[in-house]
Amino acid sequence: MVNDKLRDIEKDYKFCIEYLSQNNKKDQEKLKEVLKKISFYEEILGLKKQLEEIEKKIKENEEILKSEDIDLKEIAKEEIKHLKEEKEKLEENIIQLLNPPDITDEKNAIIEIRAGTGGEEACLFAADLFRMYSKYSEKKGYKIEILNSHPSELGGFKEIIFVVKGKFAYGNLKFEGGVHRVQRIPKTESYGRIHTSAATVAIFPEMEDSEVKINPEDLKIETFRASGHGGQHVNKTSSAVRITHLPTGISATCQEDRSQIKNREKAMKILRARLQNHYEKEKREKIEEERKKFVKTGDRSEKIRTYNFPQNRITDHRINYTTYNLDKIMDGEIDELIEKLKRNIIKNEKVDS
Repeated sequence: MVNDKLRDIEKDYKFCIEYLSQNNKKDQEKLKEVLKKISFYEEILGLKKQLEEIEKKIKENEEILKSEDIDLKEIAKEEIKHLKEEKEKLEENIIQLLNPPDITDEKNAIIEIRAGTGGEEACLFAADLFRMYSKYSEKKGYKIEILNSHPSELGGFKEIIFVVKGKFAYGNLKFEGGVHRVQRIPKTESYGRIHTSAATVAIFPEMEDSEVKINPEDLKIETFRASGHGGQHVNKTSSAVRITHLPTGISATCQEDRSQIKNREKAMKILRARLQNHYEKEKREKIEEERKKFVKTGDRSEKIRTYNFPQNRITDHRINYTTYNLDKIMDGEIDELIEKLKRNIIKNEKVDS
């Protein structure tokens, strides 16, 4: 984990210093690489030294707590509290340096929300989740583009797929993938009983044409008449498009627009993201087949969060975090929750990726 990585850095730092002390500096590229490493290592090792000093002070204050002097013990308690806060910040800084942001994090995010168990109530909850992410995006200055949707009878969604456009949209939202469970009294409930329903969320980075190579011959493209809500064009023109990638069997459908061309573009956008996720998942499974991860791969079978409306409570099961401000969360104020997730996940994931 982190301590092992820091020990490796100390060893490599000594090696780099030894390389510089030698007179063999003909290889300018190698020299640049070594100097860059030294600069990076010195920043991390400087933080490590500060961390060790703080840990030493914490131990000293813990010894004071064993004394019988009440005033000194109170001072020591307060000092330990501040030192532990400093220690936590330093640890976070070190972990962030050891885990630089993935370039994929900067991309737009494609989000798929599907109603799960719970019938019409699950559809309504899917719509609530869409509203939550839309409100969050609005607060962050992101833009929303709906790619495809299947509304339900009471104004919910059986499925909705959309793009969140903005820098680091994917990096901020990528841990939202999984099963979201809701506990509340449905609008359709006559006796005031609390029901449990669920919706699944999947998050993909939006990929450019050049990033996912697709052979046109591997695609089966079908057109059909749109169904559901949509105005006069519904069932009158074959504007809906389904594209299937034959080698994998992965498909994407879009009927959101009146234009077949625009629907085809949107379906390709969804397909590229799904294919990239498929290839990445295959790669991860090969590399980490036996490795148990803190956060799973975003598999939809993984229950990640419970929204309890009667108690105004939301619990994220991955980090055992509960807060009683569900009303604000549903209004898009999920920044604090996202940051807690990031910090806890980074701490528990491998740092030597």
